[in-house]
Amino acid sequence: MSESDGMDELLDGGMRQSLMIASRIAETLARRRQESQRQQEHQDAQAAHEAQARLTADRSAARAALAQVNKDQWWDKAQPHDIATAHAVAEGWKDHDPAALAASEKIRQEVFTRYGIDTREAGKDSGYLESDIQHAATDKARQDALERSHEETRTAATEHEKAMGLLAAARAEELRAQAVTLAPEMERHQVPAEYLANPELAQALQTAHTAKTPAAVAAADATVQERMFLIGKDGINGPDLDQLRKETTANINGAGDSHFKDPGFAKAAKDMHEAKLLAEGGFTGSERTPVEQRYQRAEKELFARMESVGRDIETRVTGNLSRRLKDQGLKTESTSAADYGSAERNEAFAVSLATTGANETQVRGRAAAERSEGTHPSAAVTMGKGAAKAKRTRTGAAVGADRTKSGPAR
Repeated sequence: MSESDGMDELLDGGMRQSLMIASRIAETLARRRQESQRQQEHQDAQAAHEAQARLTADRSAARAALAQVNKDQWWDKAQPHDIATAHAVAEGWKDHDPAALAASEKIRQEVFTRYGIDTREAGKDSGYLESDIQHAATDKARQDALERSHEETRTAATEHEKAMGLLAAARAEELRAQAVTLAPEMERHQVPAEYLANPELAQALQTAHTAKTPAAVAAADATVQERMFLIGKDGINGPDLDQLRKETTANINGAGDSHFKDPGFAKAAKDMHEAKLLAEGGFTGSERTPVEQRYQRAEKELFARMESVGRDIETRVTGNLSRRLKDQGLKTESTSAADYGSAERNEAFAVSLATTGANETQVRGRAAAERSEGTHPSAAVTMGKGAAKAKRTRTGAAVGADRTKSGPAR
C-alpha cells in the first residue's frame, strides 16, 4: 500500500480555501444586489429604471456564469478556481433567482461527491481568520493579519470579476453562434437575438429547427409562442424568487418562505405561475400537455414537497421528544436506585409507618426489614455474577428421619 504524496491533501486544502473566499465574494454580491433593490425602491422613476436595468444585466451575467454547471463535461475539466467562482455567483443570487438556487444545489452535490466537501459548511467557516488574529502576539500582528485578509479578498474579487467577464464573453459567443444556426426560426417568429438568453425559448427554437414533420413543427412553434408571451410578462430571465414567494404564499395555504430553499419547490412554483399566465392569456397548450394539466401537476408537486418538509420536521421533533423522555426516565430510575436504602429514605419510611397507627415495636421491626432489603429491585437482575450453585442435600438415614417426622421433604 503506497503512501500519499500529499497531492490529495494539497488539492483539498486549496478547494476549501477557494470556497471560503468565494463565500465572502458571495456576500459582497448579495449586498450589491440589495443596494440596487433599495435604489430601485427609493429613487425617482428614472433612477429606479436604471437600477432595474443594472439588476437585470447583473442577473443575466450571473445566469451566463452558471450556465455550465449542469454539464458533466464542465465538471470534468473545472479547476478549483472555476468552481469557487460559480459557487460565489450561485450563493450571491440563490435567494433571488430560481436558476441560481438550482445551480447552488447542483454545485453542492458535485463538490461533495467529487471532493467530499460540503459547501454549506465551507461557506460558514470563516473562523480561521479570527483564530489567527486571537493568537497574534501584538496589535501590529493582528493588523497585519487583517490587512493580508483584506488584500486576499480584494485580489480574489478582482480575479472573480475577470472570471465573470470571461464567462460572460464565452456565453455571448455561444449565443451568437446559436443565433446563426437558429436564424430562420428567429426570423419567422420575430425573436430578438438577446431573447436567446432565455434557455426555454432557445430550446423551443432548437426543437422547431430540428422538427421533421408538420405536426412536430406546429407543436414547437406553439411552444415558441408561449415562451415569447411569458418573456413579455416576466422578462428574459423570468420571475424572480421574491415574486414567486409572494404569489405562492398568498395562494397556497401552508406555503412559507422556508419552502423556497428547496429548488424543486421553487421550480414547481414557477411552473404554476407560468401555467396561470398562459391560461389568462388564452393559451390552451397541446393535446399531450394542456395548460390546465400543467397547473394541476405543478400544484400537486408543491403540496407533495410541503408534505415532505412537514414529515421531516415532525420526525425531528418526535425523535427529539422521544430521546428527551427516555433520558428523563433513565435519570428518574437512576435517582430512585441511588436513594433506595439510604438513611433519609429509611427515616421517611419509619415516619410513614408511625402515621398509620403502628406501635413502636412494629415500626422498629418494619424499619429493620426495610434496611435489610436495601438493594433497589431494578438491580436484582444484575447482582449475580457467577453461576448458581446447587443446594447441598443429605442422603441416607437422616433423610428418612426427616420424612418420617414431617412428611415428604420439600
